[in-house]
Amino acid sequence: MLPGDEIPDRGLRPGFGTYRMGSHLYASVLGYATWREPFVRIVPFAGRYAARTGDTVVGIVQDVQKTFWLLDIDAPRWAPLHVSGTPWDETPPGELDQHLRVGDAVLVAVEDLDPTGRIGVTLKGEGLGRLSGGTILHVSPARIPRVIGKGGSMIHTITRRTGTEVAVGQNGRIWVSGDADGIRRVRDCLRLIEEEGQRPGLTERIEGFLDMTGPTDGAGPAPSLSSEQGERRWEA
Repeated sequence: MLPGDEIPDRGLRPGFGTYRMGSHLYASVLGYATWREPFVRIVPFAGRYAARTGDTVVGIVQDVQKTFWLLDIDAPRWAPLHVSGTPWDETPPGELDQHLRVGDAVLVAVEDLDPTGRIGVTLKGEGLGRLSGGTILHVSPARIPRVIGKGGSMIHTITRRTGTEVAVGQNGRIWVSGDADGIRRVRDCLRLIEEEGQRPGLTERIEGFLDMTGPTDGAGPAPSLSSEQGERRWEA
């Protein structure tokens, strides 16, 4: 949608990237509309991540205080992760760096937003935790639904065919663990999704790319990994 385009509100309240004039709702930024109770919002095609409660994001530890860590989640403000929102809630004040240090990557969930712009996150939840090793890749947050695919189909295909483990953040950060060739192929898939995410037939193009670049066992393409391998939590 373009700024100024009218958006069907579907009975929801105006959220990020929208404004109301009279009984009509309009877009204020370039992007696409999403309807998620209780808000309708615009996800920008470009720019920094706009947090939503319930989002799963990849954060990088920037500072360690007595009772909380400050995480960069690629939002306008750093997000505090309080020790009470972790499995280490009995850690004495001042000793938090025994669990997470500056530069560590974590998969956290956005727990609350307040009117001042503060973003609260938690490490308590299925699939959340410290991301050890691996590489962090980046796409536009607007492309994350295409990276995941319907019911997780796209990311399942990519991880299964590349032998990698992946954690997808709605903030556009994607943690990938695997061998160098697998990480390279995931990176190339993400680049293809970034460039062609609006075109139909994206799944077929990704599968074709993976077919062409797949490893061989000397007698043709090597067998794929089972669907249980290379999986981690992700959400649309």
